[in-house]
Amino acid sequence: MADLQRSGKVFGLGTCISLVVGNMIGSGIFLLPTSLAMFGSVSILSWIFTAMGAILLSLVFAKLSRDLPRSGGPYAFCREGLGDFIGFQVAFCYWIAVMISNAATIIALMSYLSVFYPELDKNHIVSLSLGIGIIWIITLINIWGVKQVGMIQVVTTILKLIPLIIIATVGLFWVHWDQLWTSFNVTSHSNFTAFSGAAMMTLWAFLGLESATVPAEHVKNPEKIIPLATILGTLIAAVVYILSTIVVMGVISQVILVDSAAPFSDAAEVIFKGHWAGQVVALAAILSCFSSTIGWVFLQAEIPMAASNDGLFPKFFAKLSKRNTPVRGLIFSGLIITGMIAMNFNNKLASQFTGMIEYSVLAFLITYFYSTISELVIFVKYPEIFSKQRLAKSIIICLLAFSYSFWSIMASGSHMVFYGSILLFGCAPFYVWSKWMHRDLPERVS
Repeated sequence: MADLQRSGKVFGLGTCISLVVGNMIGSGIFLLPTSLAMFGSVSILSWIFTAMGAILLSLVFAKLSRDLPRSGGPYAFCREGLGDFIGFQVAFCYWIAVMISNAATIIALMSYLSVFYPELDKNHIVSLSLGIGIIWIITLINIWGVKQVGMIQVVTTILKLIPLIIIATVGLFWVHWDQLWTSFNVTSHSNFTAFSGAAMMTLWAFLGLESATVPAEHVKNPEKIIPLATILGTLIAAVVYILSTIVVMGVISQVILVDSAAPFSDAAEVIFKGHWAGQVVALAAILSCFSSTIGWVFLQAEIPMAASNDGLFPKFFAKLSKRNTPVRGLIFSGLIITGMIAMNFNNKLASQFTGMIEYSVLAFLITYFYSTISELVIFVKYPEIFSKQRLAKSIIICLLAFSYSFWSIMASGSHMVFYGSILLFGCAPFYVWSKWMHRDLPERVS
């Protein structure tokens, strides 16, 4: 584990909740209505189902962080429960998933910038240059320092929640409820198939529920604050997601929504009778994507650093700058994201976003799946820290979360499972290389 004194205990409850909510409420809520329109309003049921699954997962992470408040979050839990190699796989999958998420979020940010500059949705060179510039500005902010990242995250999370809450509440008076029913399932498949497909999309918006568990070394009183922040943050996001999606789908017709580059802006213009409202929401979406990426870039350096300190990632990732930030990991990850953005600026922004989130969701699901198994193993390894009543309740919650994760992986389809297998097996040489680089370290004692 990294030296706890490298940056001090600077995260309180407000910062941790902001990290969870800020990372979850990023690009997903602002652009997903367009992706979900291809399924119809059945996706509202998918939101509810996914929210239930996300709450179960948040309870699992809350329990793990309460009993094992270690830096690295899912990686640390899986390493403790399932050993070095599975811990490495989780760290690797999480790292890749976060980088894909950041690239997708930058694409979503460009999509909402197109409200002000329509040329961005057509001119790929301009979009690419601006997107790459933004990711490096955010990387520099993270190099600046941990405390500054926390402060920015709190402020930007509050600012982006305000317009979302207004639309999710005031907008309910403008919903055409019959429109939701007539466009319930617009696919040529069964309701269950459409429901499952939409559920995979909605899960994207809940990725990040574990965010408060990753920087445990920076959190004051982590045994209490991290579990509380994880649960409260997930509940806040779930309420905002479900209400706002009902409003957008009930205000904008499915035919128009499916081609919208900025669905929340379009809905705001209808509700508040003016182009100005759409621009205000577009600004909030841009701010949301920007602040979300700040939080994710922070995590994408923390996970490799934690794994490197344990001898499972190359030493390169554990190097700290004079400001005590993992600057090398931040720069290396920034270069990879730059490449991802460059490879995906060749179609319309909304279609690029939809394609990227599928790969990111699967990589996160692997992490969540292993985490639920790890909790069950940890129950066996440390039975003395649980009473029988608490243990029974925790096992039931964990099994339900395990079932949800497993179902979600299967629902992603054979094509996605194939690429997930490639990710898991393909990282093995990287593990061997990391172990060779740390061959002088003593064996870990559990």
